[in-house]
Amino acid sequence: MKIKSSGSNAPDVDMTPMIDIVFQLIAFFMVISNFEQQQADERVTLPKNQLAKPPEVKRDDAFTLNVGFLKDKQGEIIDRTPYIFFGDEQIEVANSSNRLRQEAQFYQTIGTPLEDVTVEIRADREVQSGLVQTLIQKCQEEGIEFQRFALKATQKVSP
Repeated sequence: MKIKSSGSNAPDVDMTPMIDIVFQLIAFFMVISNFEQQQADERVTLPKNQLAKPPEVKRDDAFTLNVGFLKDKQGEIIDRTPYIFFGDEQIEVANSSNRLRQEAQFYQTIGTPLEDVTVEIRADREVQSGLVQTLIQKCQEEGIEFQRFALKATQKVSP
């Protein structure tokens, strides 16, 4: 009996699931990079300091306060009033208690003790240190009660 062999054909591979996965990964990394960029605000130019260094581990429960000035496209200050920037929202430090209280309520709502939350302050190099101290005091007011703080600066490299 003669058996007829059929020609071997390469199996067809459906690439549709692979393309779907690639697009999902691209979308995921775009969203993640967007969150990282939200913490940094171009209106804030950090001071340079010999002791400044990036944190060795990422803080789990932290939010960033960007304190700076309104600047034009060239980076020149157009308004000497220091503001706290929350995305598109800008608030004077003197009027920031309600917004800080909202942040504290958010962490309490999700069950995070305020003692575990780190407030990262990114202050422009031209913001007076007394204003940063005032902001820290506002963060410690009754009803807000944050206790951990970190100040951001750019590391100054010795020549």
